[in-house]
Amino acid sequence: MLIFFRAAALFLLSALLLTCQQTPGSTTGNSTVAVSWELLTNFTSVENGFEARFTLTNKGSETLSDTGWALFFNMAPRPILAHPQSQPGKLQHLNGDWYKLTPNKGFVLKPNTSVEIRYMGTEGVIKETDAPLGLYFVFYDKNGQEERIAQVADYQIQPFTRKEQQLLGKEDLEPIQTPELRYQQNLRASLIAPEQLPRLVPSPVRLTASAGSFALTNTVPIYYGPGLESEARFLAGKLQALTGTTFNLSSGTPAEKGIVLTTSPVQVNEVTKEAYRLGIDSNGIAINGTDAAGVFYGIQSLLALIPTETYLKPAATVSLPFVQVEDAPRFPFRGLHMDVSRNFQTKETVLRFLDLLAFYKINHFLFYTTEDEGWRLEIDGLPELTEVGAQRQHTTGRDTPVLHPAYGSGPTPYEKGKHGSGFYTRADFIEILKYARERHIKVIPEVNFPGHARAAIKAMEARYQRLMKAGKKAEAEEYRLIDPDDRSVYLSAQGYRDNVVCVARESAYHFYEKVVDEIAEMYREAGVPMDVMHAGGDEVPEGAWTRSPMAARLLREHPEIGDPKNLQTYFFRQLVPRLRKRNLTIHGWEEVALLKNPDGSYRANPEFAGGPVVPYIWNNLFDYDLGNRLANAGYPVVLCNVSNFYFDLAYNNDPQEPGLYWAGFVDTRQNWTFAPYNMFWTTYKTAMGKPLGPEFAGKERLKPEARKNILGIEAQLWSETIKGRDMIEYYALPKLIAFAESGWAPERPWESLEDRATREQAIAQGWNVFANTLAQRELPRLARLNGGYNYRLPPPGAFVENGSLKANVEYPGLAIRYTIDGSEPTGQSARYTSPLPARGTVKLKSFDAAGRSSRTTTVAVTTQ
Repeated sequence: MLIFFRAAALFLLSALLLTCQQTPGSTTGNSTVAVSWELLTNFTSVENGFEARFTLTNKGSETLSDTGWALFFNMAPRPILAHPQSQPGKLQHLNGDWYKLTPNKGFVLKPNTSVEIRYMGTEGVIKETDAPLGLYFVFYDKNGQEERIAQVADYQIQPFTRKEQQLLGKEDLEPIQTPELRYQQNLRASLIAPEQLPRLVPSPVRLTASAGSFALTNTVPIYYGPGLESEARFLAGKLQALTGTTFNLSSGTPAEKGIVLTTSPVQVNEVTKEAYRLGIDSNGIAINGTDAAGVFYGIQSLLALIPTETYLKPAATVSLPFVQVEDAPRFPFRGLHMDVSRNFQTKETVLRFLDLLAFYKINHFLFYTTEDEGWRLEIDGLPELTEVGAQRQHTTGRDTPVLHPAYGSGPTPYEKGKHGSGFYTRADFIEILKYARERHIKVIPEVNFPGHARAAIKAMEARYQRLMKAGKKAEAEEYRLIDPDDRSVYLSAQGYRDNVVCVARESAYHFYEKVVDEIAEMYREAGVPMDVMHAGGDEVPEGAWTRSPMAARLLREHPEIGDPKNLQTYFFRQLVPRLRKRNLTIHGWEEVALLKNPDGSYRANPEFAGGPVVPYIWNNLFDYDLGNRLANAGYPVVLCNVSNFYFDLAYNNDPQEPGLYWAGFVDTRQNWTFAPYNMFWTTYKTAMGKPLGPEFAGKERLKPEARKNILGIEAQLWSETIKGRDMIEYYALPKLIAFAESGWAPERPWESLEDRATREQAIAQGWNVFANTLAQRELPRLARLNGGYNYRLPPPGAFVENGSLKANVEYPGLAIRYTIDGSEPTGQSARYTSPLPARGTVKLKSFDAAGRSSRTTTVAVTTQ
């Protein structure tokens, strides 16, 4: 769900629109009350519960009493429980991840004093990114009217240092991240000489190297065949960035030695689409593809063969090894999903990401621009979608047509340094489409209905109110999305009580068609075909529609629907022919292909099998064989396995390592270790670290004839905890590189080894080679590629034994530098080469050849 900065005029228009909807207090700077937050424990008497506390310190001159104020904030949505002891204040869940703290009777906070307020909740907290964010006070007059909003500038999150803060309770079996644990885990890795590493990632089907190299300079022209001018210009631009010189382009038959781009039939591993051959020898460079996409991927392989040293220190002459490459992708669908609704990413960040996807041969981009927390795409004729739905701000209540703060966005829309407000204009979106097309990436738009629709609902309620005031009732009802008399009680997975569309309204379908048609028009203006629409369709909460008069009327008219929970399937059934009429294939999350049993469990819905519906399967930890069942039932599926491909899940349980963990942890190794036809073999642990194995007994295996139904794989970047470009790149890299290997490279031999011990040994050997490749080539190149990316380097492991400190790295080839004077290690600090005398405090960091470094590992050696 994306947010893009809008012109000042539109911002003012939005502010004027909202003025008539609410009367919030003015923001008058920062509060004089400092706030500290601390997680106390996850080991409480409540199963999966936690206890935390706020400490408020009055640094002002006026006493804070038990009336006239409230503290608002965002926190990863978790139900709040009553504290067993009386507290000076209480917490209340408002909606989504929005909470407030209010004083209890008798509360008093005099100047230069502090007060502690404890609270309890469910679903443990182990990450600093879980802490309350976006704190602000609202002060009220004696009539309860908002007078003033003051943001909390002095806010501290206390570090998580104890076991009860780092584990989710007694059932959590994940080992706590320590330097010693990392050291033991890193012992599995060993250094490999650079010449023994594979030359390309993702791995090609065949690569044959021979002695010799070709000296590439700008005297070597680029020749291109029919339909390949765009690819030739792309290559010339990349070579110019590397060499600082301009390369000449020429169409037609080569007149001299050069880089020759052509198309003609190529088949590799029985695959023709996107297939290519690349040859480099003394006669020059030849790239031939079945299609323009094949030529483009041949170009990416050529760029990847350029030595990393050239990326780090550009030169006018590039030395390329003599090689012959034959290559084609394993899967036709290799995708990345980017959520820009929870926290916005700028257009420039998206374009940089598209370049990254192209380099690693990823060809689909699921653009998640609508959600509960934000609508990020301008739609002609529906201005409220962005005037209301693309910005977040403090609001007086749930019923106002305004988006409240979320994920720390604060009380003020479009505040500098925050990521809650913004959207893409039509021109922005068209530019993104064109940019992706030039890189052979298909952008798939998504409008998630009937759940996850709060931003659209609020926007259309603002539209409804505006038009009703103008006396235009019919027009006001045209795109309304709710039953105003619905009193259904539910709580969505993200804590919302009002995020589900009324599927009994024709206007809801009319709205969806309007949005799809406007998006299709943008595709037409970009000159890009639109043949796929992702309809979302996930996580409609239990209880939706149960007290809606409109839904009740629909159920009476259609008794075959039965239970209100089946209205989700009804909605999709109505939507499919409308999208098919527009010649669209319908993609959606797994629920679009499922029916609910009376007990709430799911079964495959045969209604859309073998047709134009493609479910994306994420749930392989809570419904282990779901992907297999749907593929066996005839559905073409995209595998998005949460245990392997959710980039927003943290690398590990280190409290300072950002990310989510509701489904456990996902590191780079898990992105690489994936057997699509034997998923049980590469699903190792539950979300709480319990080893898996017996749970798979009796579960449905993928039938050999259903392998063809695995279209490919997709990685997910949900953005609840991601703020800005640096964070989204950190979350994705180097995970994306390992994911690309799983999507493009030929089947790895270990994927079909029945014996677990033999398979795990083969996996370990293969991963060690890949980890060396990351450290020695792929990561340092990322420091310069496309202007440089913010990738993660793992901190060193360290272990004290017999008076000596030993250190190692997860990716062999990284250097370790250290200090013993308390300062942070830099690229000029001493390099670790052998065990050190263990004394005092030692700080260590991993460094790559580009000079990038990891977080610090600190080992304090106590003298007995």
